[in-house]
Amino acid sequence: MKTYIALLRGINVSGQKKVPMAELRDLLTKAGFQKVQTYIQSGNVIFQSDRDNKTELESIIQKTIEKHFGFEVPILVKTASEIENILNSCPFSKEKKEAAYFTLLHAVPDEALIESTSQETYQNEAFVIENDCVYFYSETGYGKAKCNNNFFERKLKVTATTRNYKTMLKLLSLSTETT
Repeated sequence: MKTYIALLRGINVSGQKKVPMAELRDLLTKAGFQKVQTYIQSGNVIFQSDRDNKTELESIIQKTIEKHFGFEVPILVKTASEIENILNSCPFSKEKKEAAYFTLLHAVPDEALIESTSQETYQNEAFVIENDCVYFYSETGYGKAKCNNNFFERKLKVTATTRNYKTMLKLLSLSTETT
């Protein structure tokens, strides 16, 4: 059995796409996943599966949610080692890293889009695009940031989901406890 982390995009935000976590845990257990646990209401799931294909796992979770709740949710599945590598590769100082946001991309964007997006600058905001992650820091916080999840999806033409440093650390911790 391998341990995975599924990141759901855009659920339980402003009353949209409501997915109760207890119900989600039950659904995914019935779908064949083991040791299913969730972390906070924003769609973080740790589970075990004997399957090796992450794309297949994403599809199973997406179809299960769509069938039960009646709406589609983008799903991104990562391993604990991938989350750890993302955290370890953060280019910011320790202080900025602990206040950073990690926009996880469903695919590596086209190089030309990375280059053009990287040219954009906004006061009090900094970001670095590396492979399938955008490392983002804002001196004023994420709530009023210009470079939010939607910005990166639009500019890079890739589905994405964003988590803060503390959530990434907690997901890594929970995934290693599950093994």
